[in-house]
Amino acid sequence: MDIKLIRWVGSSHRDLKTMPHPVRRVFGYGLYLAQIGRRDHRTKTLSGFGSASVAEMSERDADGTYRVVYTARFANAVYVLHCFQKKSKTGIATPKAEMDLVRARLREAEAHAKGK
Repeated sequence: MDIKLIRWVGSSHRDLKTMPHPVRRVFGYGLYLAQIGRRDHRTKTLSGFGSASVAEMSERDADGTYRVVYTARFANAVYVLHCFQKKSKTGIATPKAEMDLVRARLREAEAHAKGK
């Protein structure tokens, strides 16, 4: 079985490490599934990225909702684009500032995957 590498974009790895341990375990398993070409049941496609195949995992605990955004569309790696705690108390939509950061980091991942 081929396992893709994990590539952390920006501060995503450091941000994941600040999350509660049970949340990190859930996301770690979900990312492992992405590495082997499968998808965790907590994962959904994040709209607004066309064919970029950007996915988002969500997990709740007593302190709130946490999210990990990644893309597995590149042959060589799963790129973790953003890890954050959702702060908004209303709605389930990902805040615009977070989406803008994901877009910028997706461009970085695409450049890295193309060797630029």
